[in-house]
Amino acid sequence: MTAIKHALQRDIFTPNDERLLGIVNVCKAGKKKKNCFLCATVTIERPVQVKVVKVKKSDKGDFYKRQQTWELRDLTEVDAKDASKENPEFDLHFEKVYRWLASSTAEKNSFISCIWKLNQRYLRKKVEFVNVSSQLLEESVPSGESQSVAGGDEDALDDYQELSTREEQDIESMMEMCEYAISNAEAFAEQLSRELQVLDGANIQSIMASEKQVNILMQLLDEALSEVDTIEGKLSSYEEMLQSVKEQMDQISQSNRLIQISNTNNGKLLDEIQFLVNYMDLSKGHIRALQEGDLTSPKGIEACINASEALLQCMNVALRPGHDKLMAVKQQQHLFTELRDTFARRLTNHLNNVFVHQGHDQSSTLSQHTAELTLPKHSPLHRDLLRYAKLMEWLKNTHREKYEGLSRTYVDYMSRLYEREIKDFFEVAKIKMAGTTKEAKGKFGLHGSSGKLTGSTSSLNKLTVQGSNSRRSQSSSLLDMGNMSASDLDVADRTKFDKIFEQVLSELEPLCLAEQDFISKFFKLQQHPTVTPPLAQPETEELDGSMPSRMPPPAEHRHSLSSEKDMVRLMMNKIFQSIETELNSLIALGDKIDSFNSLYMLVKMSHHVWTAENVDPASYLSTTLGNVLVTVKRNFDKCISGQIRQMEEVKISKKSKVGILSFVIGFEEFAELAETIFRNAERRGDLDKAYVKLIRAVFMNVEKVANESQKTPRDVVMMENFHHIFSTLSCLKISCLDAERREAKHKYTDHLQSYVINSLGQPLEKLNHFFEGVESRVAQGVREEEVSYQLAFNKQELRKVIKEYPGKEVKKGLDNLYKKVDKHLCEEESLLQVVWHSMQDEFIRQYKHFEDLIGRCYPGSGITMEFTIQDMLEYFSSIAQSH
Repeated sequence: MTAIKHALQRDIFTPNDERLLGIVNVCKAGKKKKNCFLCATVTIERPVQVKVVKVKKSDKGDFYKRQQTWELRDLTEVDAKDASKENPEFDLHFEKVYRWLASSTAEKNSFISCIWKLNQRYLRKKVEFVNVSSQLLEESVPSGESQSVAGGDEDALDDYQELSTREEQDIESMMEMCEYAISNAEAFAEQLSRELQVLDGANIQSIMASEKQVNILMQLLDEALSEVDTIEGKLSSYEEMLQSVKEQMDQISQSNRLIQISNTNNGKLLDEIQFLVNYMDLSKGHIRALQEGDLTSPKGIEACINASEALLQCMNVALRPGHDKLMAVKQQQHLFTELRDTFARRLTNHLNNVFVHQGHDQSSTLSQHTAELTLPKHSPLHRDLLRYAKLMEWLKNTHREKYEGLSRTYVDYMSRLYEREIKDFFEVAKIKMAGTTKEAKGKFGLHGSSGKLTGSTSSLNKLTVQGSNSRRSQSSSLLDMGNMSASDLDVADRTKFDKIFEQVLSELEPLCLAEQDFISKFFKLQQHPTVTPPLAQPETEELDGSMPSRMPPPAEHRHSLSSEKDMVRLMMNKIFQSIETELNSLIALGDKIDSFNSLYMLVKMSHHVWTAENVDPASYLSTTLGNVLVTVKRNFDKCISGQIRQMEEVKISKKSKVGILSFVIGFEEFAELAETIFRNAERRGDLDKAYVKLIRAVFMNVEKVANESQKTPRDVVMMENFHHIFSTLSCLKISCLDAERREAKHKYTDHLQSYVINSLGQPLEKLNHFFEGVESRVAQGVREEEVSYQLAFNKQELRKVIKEYPGKEVKKGLDNLYKKVDKHLCEEESLLQVVWHSMQDEFIRQYKHFEDLIGRCYPGSGITMEFTIQDMLEYFSSIAQSH
């Protein structure tokens, strides 16, 4: 192994400036035995690099080559497999685990010992050794071959120290001074030994000569020690004095700390007292205002507002922990509570009196408004009460029970006042609609109390007009079978109704909006969610009329209301509970006077609902008018259904001609009126739907009457009525009825043509029958030129038929036809000339058709009609002019 080591050092490591320190003969564990050497090396140059090199003997010669190299710093673990038994296997953990099998256990231990030493010296014990006996790591490597392999060189490595440049120069100069330094090394070594002995003797003599100086030095050291003892004594006395000073300073510091704590406590106490004085002290002026302040004058009210706000601020101050235990604080809180209760009681009593006094003043002026269709204005009352709005907010925050009681008092008072005003107002409106006082009451059952109209009778008597019965007459309109005919009322009557209804809505709208705005401001019901409203209690009175109560059951109030807008709406429902009933009663009266009034009411009510929803969709006015709008829409639908029912019930006379049907004229009147009323209206869609229903009913019933007509031909009834419908729709230009307009024109044209054809068969009856036979023969397959050979259709028969219709006879037949058509047609529609012109065109067409058949079926016969087209034109013209 030694020879191999020297060979490896010489051939592989010396050229690379490396020194071989340990070697082991190994092969890979578990594989076919293929020997190689693991070598532990260090570099000669500094810094030293430690490596593990795998060396393999070449197969082609007796030399070695480096196969793989690892840095020792990359080694993480050495596993000897078994520390107690001899086992040649071991593992080296680099980037992966390498498993080796050594040629002997001694070589393995020697190599691991070398790695351990290198780890200790260069890697600072970085590598971990597993399953390695501590004896191997602590003791020297055993003697033998492995000792020489690893241990000796490692010791030499530890003792080796490289010569410096200065030392090399000194050795060279010393060897140059001796001639035989190289040739006779033993003599040179003896000379150096003798010189070394001479130098040692000189050193000993020098040391002995310096003994006196050493004694002097020892004496100086003794003196220094005594001086140190003296200084230490002084320092001890100084330390005792400083200790007494320290105790005094500690006492002074303790006193200063206690003084500082006392000052801090005094400052905090002052802050607390200042806090209580600033936030819990109410001035005498505020106390006097709360106890005796004038609640009638503006200055007194302003003083009470300031005092109540100051009181509320004092009561709501956030006390710090422990303040509530102070006697002064308890006394102040008790004082604040008494002042709050006293002022709340004074304020409640005063506002109740204000409500009563204002009510008397308002009632005294009520008679001034009854003669005119206007409602009393409550703006003075609102203006006076709004001065107390801030006090109501204070009452709401401090005394909820008194606030709710005051709210109920206001609502009860205002509901009675508004009920009187609204009933009297609607009484006047109904009388104005009916046109007279006593007759209207007897006829339409006005339920208003006459006692409430005291003082206005003289004004109402001026409204008396001619009785409605004197103006009633039979009419052919749509409503001639209803309670009151629409044709009995002229445009002025309807305009009057429209103005009255608009005046009613225009008076109600600002009244409701002003009251709702006042309630929101006065009772502070605008922004924040609130608790159960003051009106959430059982109803004890039955509402007037048949209108069901809009207020939900009392048990639901405490759970369903979640906003102050709900409270406002509930208060408005209570105050104006009679508005919806009165409006429905007025609408019923208007519908009874004239069912066409539902058109006016639908447009006006829709506009006011739309306006109210734009202001506030959830307001009382919007909700109430929306409910009434449903009733108006229902009446409008009922009006349309009634007209359709009247169409279906129309009966015609069997002895007189039909003419233009009454419901066709009625539809025209309805459409003209509706287009005037609904111009730019929001509810145009409702009218369009009604149009479609009505026109369909008109179409169906026109055909029904035409089928039932005995005096007038069916085609005439259809032609005249659909012509009238077409003319009406063309004039009005109703976009939703364009399809019906085209259908009416189509039906009119078809029945005109049918009537003309059926009527023209009579003047030339035999000639028509003859040529119909000719056409039937041709249709059966007889050639046209051979028809003249048929016995019944030969030339002689043709001449015989033609001779029966000379020009004079034709003119006579046409004159009779004109008279008959004149009897069929009505004068209102003026279709006689249209029909006569169509008959002329049809007659000419038949004439040309007869001549064409003669030319084709009787060629070269020279047979012609007894009259010409020019003769026919003269006949038709002269007959039309003569009549």
